[in-house]
Amino acid sequence: MKQSKILTDNKVAALYCRLSRDDEIDGESNSISNQKRILQKVSKEYGYDNIKIYVDDGISGGTFDRPGFRQMEQDILDGQIAAVFVKDMSRLGRNYLQCGYYTEHFFPDNNIHFVAVNDGVDSNQGENELTPVKNLFNEWFIRDTSRKVRASHRIKGNSGEPISKPPYGYKKDPYNSKHWLIDQPAAEVVRRIFSLYLSGNGTEQIGGMLQNEQILTPNAYAKENGYKVSGLIAENKYNWRSSTVSKILAQQEYCGDIINFKTYSKSYKNKKRRQNDKENWAIFENVNEPIIDRETFERVRQRRGKIHNKKRKYAEHHMFSGLLVCSDCGANLHFHFNQGNKSIQYFSCSNYNSRGRSCPTTHYIRVDFLEEVLRTDINRMIDFANGNKEEFIKTLEKNNGIEFQNKQKSAENEIDKLLKRNDEIDKLFSAIYEDKIKGNISEDRFSKMSKGYEAEQEENKKRINVLSEQIKSDAKQIDTTKMFLDIIEKTSRLEKLTADVVREFIDKIVIHHRKEENGVTTQRVEIYYNVIGKFEIPSNYVLPTASNLTEAKAITAKLGA
Repeated sequence: MKQSKILTDNKVAALYCRLSRDDEIDGESNSISNQKRILQKVSKEYGYDNIKIYVDDGISGGTFDRPGFRQMEQDILDGQIAAVFVKDMSRLGRNYLQCGYYTEHFFPDNNIHFVAVNDGVDSNQGENELTPVKNLFNEWFIRDTSRKVRASHRIKGNSGEPISKPPYGYKKDPYNSKHWLIDQPAAEVVRRIFSLYLSGNGTEQIGGMLQNEQILTPNAYAKENGYKVSGLIAENKYNWRSSTVSKILAQQEYCGDIINFKTYSKSYKNKKRRQNDKENWAIFENVNEPIIDRETFERVRQRRGKIHNKKRKYAEHHMFSGLLVCSDCGANLHFHFNQGNKSIQYFSCSNYNSRGRSCPTTHYIRVDFLEEVLRTDINRMIDFANGNKEEFIKTLEKNNGIEFQNKQKSAENEIDKLLKRNDEIDKLFSAIYEDKIKGNISEDRFSKMSKGYEAEQEENKKRINVLSEQIKSDAKQIDTTKMFLDIIEKTSRLEKLTADVVREFIDKIVIHHRKEENGVTTQRVEIYYNVIGKFEIPSNYVLPTASNLTEAKAITAKLGA
């Protein structure tokens, strides 16, 4: 079809070509080379001698997050492009709403001459009423293709054909894609991991050994051997994480089995993989040559199950679990016990124990020491309350009153700032709306800015609601002195700390890292009680009973040997 030549002032025309695996069924007609040939010819007929070609090969039209398309979009925003040519609307994309956005808003707002050759779309000739219908049909196509692919995937998976890539230690058979071969160098590492674990080493220890020996991580090994890599590769290609070792120890595929449908995606528009329930897995045993014999795998599974069950048991039932907080990073402290001597139990910061070590210190504290600190502090409070009830009540009311006033003032100030900011946003929104009407900013720019402002206002409103509820809650807490006094009066002096007492008294305990000065090691432990928060006995009050931890004054304690 011969087009009338128009003056273009040597402006650049973008020729956009896209091909996905779904489109390959159309053969050469949709090939990148064929698209280029057609678009070069037609753009020249339109009078565009200065062209720039953008290509996305192997990317679905269901998403607009494509490198070539995004680069073209940015060049349009930078004013470098005057026209966009595509072979047909399906090359632009197969998402009905987003295609409509680009053809009806983005291209017109940026004065782009848009042409879809085979569909007869030319923005300079006015609106084409069939364009939305074509976009809808293009989306139906990808939806139908996705449905067919999923059905084929399901048939293959249920027939025992592997539908995922081989795990570390295996590789695809070059003569039979349905079969996996043992990748000996990686398989030796897998065997060693299982052996080390059964020898009593933990996953962190095993990861450290492999790192010290400069063994490539699975992703780094895959990249260096030309295999497909999933996920990012860390800068340190020898950085074996505990989670990586754990994943290898849990993979039944090393027994020679094929396990399909371990993950799934919700729809063709949302490709995020999710963990599938085990009852939905399809398991086929003894398909490939095993790297690990089944007896060894079962021994590892049993040992891991016992350790995890013990950890869960201690974590769920230990009276301090969920109460201890790191003073530096605010994370919870995790419960541990010594493998060689389970009577040695302790808590440490969960962030410090991670490989990245985002917390500077361990905040290690032994359970027996913490029990003694807490038991002593509660007994001191009981002694104080029973010895001088009126002063105890006054101290509670004073502490709560001052704390409430400070928190209320801080919350009210923050609410005022948020309300003022929302008023500013309303004015800014009015200003950018006027700019859009006058043509000073594009529709796309207005849309991005208005969405940003709306999101900020919504977050401000949520924060205002939270602060308002906090003020109401704190106001009620002023009247809770009698409630806490009742708890104190019904509790006799503690000979031993129990979980019931901890739950009744304690809100949280902030653990600081140990310090050593002049040969004396101290550790600060801040105790926050239910209802009343942090409570300190007046300095002029002398306790009727002595304790080896009295000098710590509830928040600082000397460590025993």
